[in-house]
Formats: sequence, C-alpha cells, structure tokens
Amino acid sequence: MVTHFASGNAHTMTIHPVSVAHAFAAAFNAKDAHAVDDVYEPGGLFVPEPGTTVTGAARRQANQRFLATGLPIELTPRHVYEHDGIALLIVDWTIGGTTGTATDVARKGADGRWRYVIDNPFGTA
Repeated sequence: MVTHFASGNAHTMTIHPVSVAHAFAAAFNAKDAHAVDDVYEPGGLFVPEPGTTVTGAARRQANQRFLATGLPIELTPRHVYEHDGIALLIVDWTIGGTTGTATDVARKGADGRWRYVIDNPFGTA
C-alpha cells in the first residue's frame, strides 16, 4: 500500500493524502489520544455515530470512548480522490470484528501534512 510519493529529493517529499488514515490507525492502535487528535484540523469534525457531529473537546472525548475499547483498528483505503489540497478518502475499517466504511475529507496543511476536516466512520449511513 503506497502511503507516500516523492516529488524530487527527500527535502521536498510530499505526503500522500492516505497518510492521514494510516496516521490515525497508528495512533489509535497505540492508544495515544493526543496523536489521534493531531490527525484533525483544529476545527475538524468527527461523526461518532450516524447523525451526530462533534468538534474540539467533544471530538476528543468521542474518540477516547473508541480508544477505551482497547480493540485495534485495521484500515484498507479503497479510494482516494485529491484535488488542489483537498482529498476525499473512502476507507474500509474493522474494529473487533465490526466492519464499516468511512467517508473522510482531508486538507493538506502548509506543513505538508494531511489532516481530517471531516472524519465520518459511518460514511455510508
């Protein structure tokens, strides 16, 4: 699975949009709530259940509830569409035998990192 592509030398490496999903999974599996929150833009929106959206402290609390299950997450990116620093990611996930498909929107920051603007793990609901 490709997570990075190079454009020029190592100093100009551009991170691929799917890197945000892999960063989320790594932080989630490490049970690192701070690192999970770092994959979001400051105002990034999370959908903890269909029809409910949270940002800021409520987003951190909602993600903490998922982390507290102690179950690892496995991700399989299905589609990544990127244009002009905005990306749509369709990602299949599994947590403890439960599966789903996320529909996420990410934006490339000035530092080259991709972060979630919208993280909807229930993207097909």
